[in-house]
Amino acid sequence: MRSAMRGLIRGVGFGVVPAALLLTAVTGCSGEPGKDKRAGSAASPAKKADSAGSADAGAGAVAKKGGSVGGAGSPCALPVTFDLAAGWQPEAVDTDGEFGALTQGPVTLTCEIDAKPAGNIGFLRVWTGSEKSADVRADLKAFVAEEAAHRDQETYTDLTVDGLDAAEIVYVNTSDALDAPKKERALALATPKGVVVLHLGGLDSAEHDAMLPAYELAKRTLQDA
Repeated sequence: MRSAMRGLIRGVGFGVVPAALLLTAVTGCSGEPGKDKRAGSAASPAKKADSAGSADAGAGAVAKKGGSVGGAGSPCALPVTFDLAAGWQPEAVDTDGEFGALTQGPVTLTCEIDAKPAGNIGFLRVWTGSEKSADVRADLKAFVAEEAAHRDQETYTDLTVDGLDAAEIVYVNTSDALDAPKKERALALATPKGVVVLHLGGLDSAEHDAMLPAYELAKRTLQDA
């Protein structure tokens, strides 16, 4: 059942499945770059521009830690480690299964962290690549170009995370496959083992905002493994 759902639920982040169809499935189964900015560190990021014209509902909240992922013994073996918000459930993606490997830009989907046990509809997804990054922002742009072919209000920010080059984008996915435009964001990190991308989508912008504290917790605790 999990494998059958993954192809449908991927549409939450990838702009493939209308939100109404996705909500039914979940219920039954339980571009031009935007304005450039620079920031010194993910631990003390610059003030974020709002990509949808209104304040992010979850921006001021702090997620309670419920575990970590990426290290030895965790459900997902990753080149990085980071903390998970309480209730969020990680699961490794079977790249040899029914749907095969899903690749976007230089990275392949490796781990899906489900927000549903915590009360939200969406995923924090981890994508990994085997090649060392020569330009992490270019890698991020290549990822986003395939993740959301149609988008608006893009804001890129350059970061340093755990001493490594990183880049982040906040944008609005305007794909025709969606019921309405929705907020998304992604962070790319150039690790010695290859580029890693964290992507946060959500059923809609309201769900995205509600899941922001979990994303910020992951970003704040992100470390090279």
